[in-house]
Amino acid sequence: MNQIKEKHSQQARLTPHPVLKKYYPDVSCRRQRVDEMFDASARYYDRINTMMSFGSGRLYRAWALKRHGLGANMQLLDVGCGTGVLALIAQQKTGANGNVIALDPSIGMLRQARSNGVVNIINGLCEAMPFPAQQFDMLTIGYALRHLDDLNAAFVECHRVLDHGGKLLLLELSKPKNKLGSYFLRIYMLIIIPMVTRVLSRSRHAQLLMRYTWDTIDNCVDPEIILAVLQQAGFESAKHGVFFGIFSEYTAIKT
Repeated sequence: MNQIKEKHSQQARLTPHPVLKKYYPDVSCRRQRVDEMFDASARYYDRINTMMSFGSGRLYRAWALKRHGLGANMQLLDVGCGTGVLALIAQQKTGANGNVIALDPSIGMLRQARSNGVVNIINGLCEAMPFPAQQFDMLTIGYALRHLDDLNAAFVECHRVLDHGGKLLLLELSKPKNKLGSYFLRIYMLIIIPMVTRVLSRSRHAQLLMRYTWDTIDNCVDPEIILAVLQQAGFESAKHGVFFGIFSEYTAIKT
């Protein structure tokens, strides 16, 4: 573990996408601006995502957790938990003798997660998690990889807090490889979703967040880079799969 940390300390910071100057001027402002957008949009976020996914978001998360082995009595950490949709499913699956902790840098999102029924919430960053080593059986990052500050530091921390044999599961959205599919997804997420969001929420912050969501998807680093960084952090069996053309899943094991 010390060798992994030493190796990471010599690596340059790796953000999941370039600076998006429409939203913030430079990387030093990124964290604050992103948290502000999420804080301001938290109370509308579930409604927007239910509309955007036609109600399928919760079903897909539950299906993913089942396929990847989450069961009773397990210890799970949900990083970038948002409003707690995945954490709530995990609470049901792990049961009374399990434990689910939801971590997010946005206070607004954590408040909404608490209101939704998530029991254990903690404000914090993936890059510097307030947990002892080898605490969790599974770690999930659901559609939040694009909002991390440094993939190198984040994956080293994920490796540290997972127990031996523990699994990392990353759920993400990605552009279809088909040009026509990518074009229609761009129109849907960059124009239609922000427009409907403004009508439903009357919030320009929520509308801006939806546009930001597409721009992070459009500019996200390639899967090959994500897999390489997972391996550099010490993970084994790093894999990437795509379902229904747009739902990316990354998995890796701490041996």
